[in-house]
Amino acid sequence: MGQYLPLVVIAVLAALFGLINVFASRLVNPPRPDLIKESPYESGIVPQRDTPERFPVKFYLVAMIFVVFDIEIIFLYPFAMVFRELGLFGLVAIGIFAFAVFESFVYLLSKGALDWGPVRRERRSEVVDPARTSTSTVRRVGHEGRAGEIA
Repeated sequence: MGQYLPLVVIAVLAALFGLINVFASRLVNPPRPDLIKESPYESGIVPQRDTPERFPVKFYLVAMIFVVFDIEIIFLYPFAMVFRELGLFGLVAIGIFAFAVFESFVYLLSKGALDWGPVRRERRSEVVDPARTSTSTVRRVGHEGRAGEIA
């Protein structure tokens, strides 16, 4: 138990240091919120409109590309250090890994991860007659004509 005493002392000192800093900050500069302090501010630009609720999917796809290639680099560096000792097994393993990375890259490209131009909207040909409406195509079903109807 005595061997853990220095760790306990350091943990207590770290907690005390954090608490003292929080209380000293509140003592020196008490919070006085107002409209200007609580307004959003970024890079000196006052926002003119509300931000949209959803991010475009392209941001997540680019993040996925980054993660895929980051992991590839992390695994390729150790392989490059010992590839002579691994022999055929290492070559086959890195080939499978490279195929998986390439496959994920092709998938992200097929989903448009690197297409940053304006959104292209394809016009559909008029397959459906514009005269068709819900009143002409939807049949209203009621109780009339049902088998076993009790009056």
